[in-house]
Amino acid sequence: MTASALEVIGVKRRFGGIQAVRGVSLAVAPGTILGVIGPNGSGKTTLVNLVTGVHRAQSGTIRVGGVETTRRPAHAVAARGVARTFQNARVFRSLTVRENLLVSVAHRTGREGLRGLAGEVDRWLELVGLGAFAERVAHELSGGQQKLVEFVRAMVHRPTVVLMDEPFAGVHPHVKATLHEQIAAAADTRGTAFLVVSHEIPDLVRLSHRFLCMAGGQVLAEGDPDEVCRLPAVIDAYLGTPLEGVDR
Repeated sequence: MTASALEVIGVKRRFGGIQAVRGVSLAVAPGTILGVIGPNGSGKTTLVNLVTGVHRAQSGTIRVGGVETTRRPAHAVAARGVARTFQNARVFRSLTVRENLLVSVAHRTGREGLRGLAGEVDRWLELVGLGAFAERVAHELSGGQQKLVEFVRAMVHRPTVVLMDEPFAGVHPHVKATLHEQIAAAADTRGTAFLVVSHEIPDLVRLSHRFLCMAGGQVLAEGDPDEVCRLPAVIDAYLGTPLEGVDR
């Protein structure tokens, strides 16, 4: 039996008097895209931070490829093949696009890795339409283009699991379409597992194989995206009205 790419079992995290995550469990198989939805403050970003080692779970278990990573620091979790992107793209604004990516490669793999992955960097820049921007300083790019740089930075290391926090928020439709295409292709052809947090519900329905809705730090519902969006509890807690007319 193949291990889940990512498995979270009964994870909890409290900050002072706030129970941010309350016994969350989920599993993401290789090649699967899990869309995570829910109102602001429901624990979605905290969950991403727990999986990536930014925060440590106070109870429960996290496994990547069958190996427990619950209390490992962020760099050790990354070394297990976990990558992430952020709500607001985090790039080195004074470096060129290519330098942003090569710095990441060199930090993770050293000079040998730099030589081996330099071609992969250029290939990914072409895939996302940034080949012509490789020597452009990052602060000259739009916010959406910076999100593409961050996506390439995650993918160039050939991760097992990628966690993306609001990748579609505030970006041009062309950037959104590029992200959608490349996420789906990586899941299909590389077997990469994705956990994607987003409020862009129609886009996430089209992209995801499964949905998980959080509310109050807990899992409210999980299942087929269309079915989750029709559940009265999800409509009451988050959507407000039923989701209509999404062509998958």
